[in-house]
Amino acid sequence: MIKKGMRRQIVLHYILVVFVALLLVEVIFLLAIRTYYYDSVYNKITTQIGISENFYKFTFSNEGSPVHFQKLLEYFDMDNTELEILTLNGDILTGSTPFQPDRTITTSDVSEAVGGSIGRWIGRQAGTNESVMAVSKMLHINGRDSFIVRYLTSMERINSDLLNLTLVSIGIGGAVMAIVMLFSFGLANSIVKPLNNITAVSAQMAKGRFTTRIKGDYKYEIGDLATTLNYMADEIIRSNQIKDDFISSISHELRTPLTSIKGWSETLVSGGYDPEETKLGMGIISKESDRLIGLVEEILDFSKLQQNEMKLSIALIDIKVVLQETILNVWAKAEKKRIHLLLECEGTIYIKGDANRLKQVFLNLVDNAVKFSPEDSSIVLSTHILSKEELAVIVRDSGIGISEAHLSRVRDRFFQVDALNGGTGLGLAISQQIVELHHGKLELDSELGKGTQVTVILPLTEEQPPVAAEGGTGPELL
Repeated sequence: MIKKGMRRQIVLHYILVVFVALLLVEVIFLLAIRTYYYDSVYNKITTQIGISENFYKFTFSNEGSPVHFQKLLEYFDMDNTELEILTLNGDILTGSTPFQPDRTITTSDVSEAVGGSIGRWIGRQAGTNESVMAVSKMLHINGRDSFIVRYLTSMERINSDLLNLTLVSIGIGGAVMAIVMLFSFGLANSIVKPLNNITAVSAQMAKGRFTTRIKGDYKYEIGDLATTLNYMADEIIRSNQIKDDFISSISHELRTPLTSIKGWSETLVSGGYDPEETKLGMGIISKESDRLIGLVEEILDFSKLQQNEMKLSIALIDIKVVLQETILNVWAKAEKKRIHLLLECEGTIYIKGDANRLKQVFLNLVDNAVKFSPEDSSIVLSTHILSKEELAVIVRDSGIGISEAHLSRVRDRFFQVDALNGGTGLGLAISQQIVELHHGKLELDSELGKGTQVTVILPLTEEQPPVAAEGGTGPELL
């Protein structure tokens, strides 16, 4: 007995479908064979009746007589078949057998013959209980007298042959069902065994053992499932590694400013320092506090984006103004490395968006470019109108670039190309999500040792700021 499960369901359903199909085929086949054999006997007898009828009409006199009937019996008797001459009432006048029963024939073939058609009856012969077929037809003599010619043949041999054929068919059907059962078990095992293996490995993964892998060359959907689970385990391991790296990095990032703040706080509390030293210490405390606030805000922004809770303050903004403010914010940092910041933007270009969030995106891109560019290099911010619907803002540097191995992962959360340069690894991930919230795209193109180009594609708008009325204060952003 197969225990409950997918294996039993597959085997039972497969066998049931094949059994029903095989049963229908065998029933139709056996009925067709039986009909063929019975119709062959019937057609042979009706042909014989037609010949005897024509012979009687053109050979004998117009009146029926026992002599003529005897000739008819002699000439048109058939092997293994009894020929009888009946009255229209079914009484036997004569027959091909020496002993005729003294009774009236009342089977349906006689009444059908009296009605003018060729009668056919299949049933059991009274007295012998033998399976027989009777075929009867009425013959007319000179348009006045009529009698019935009735052939009676045994069907026992045909029925015996049909029974043997049925048994052979059942045997063949049983053999087919046995083969089907073997194939169904094989089919069920080919599905269930891989699933059991996948289930066992999945249970191990659920317990945190992500190094476990599904082994086996599985095909089709099961192979896709195994590949997906293995890929999922790889991604979990990678995500855990990135998370661990992030925790290590953020711990370092938080420890550094906190150490400075704590050290200078204790120094200042102890007193005895001149105003210049006190001013220097307070400046360091302020700078490191701003750095801490930036780290916390970056993590909070990422959390809001992950939970779809970030709200944009959409207004009509001039992208050139946003880029100018971005350059001013990073100017001091770029000057320390003697990096030139260039803006290539002709005219005024309006888009709909959140100015502060877009400025956050461009600040992150330019800050990364400054961080990874060599001294005495240039960073170019440029705008290009791609079509009536799209604007491209490009940040291009000639820094160290990004390798192909890292290029596909650099936008992943917590991923850092160079952990020694600090940061949380969230900046580019946050930037991409902010751009997507503006229905735009962020594209990266980089070559190791030659620099990086980041393209931000944003939708354009045909709206223009309202013209200020005479004596007004100027255009108001929507």
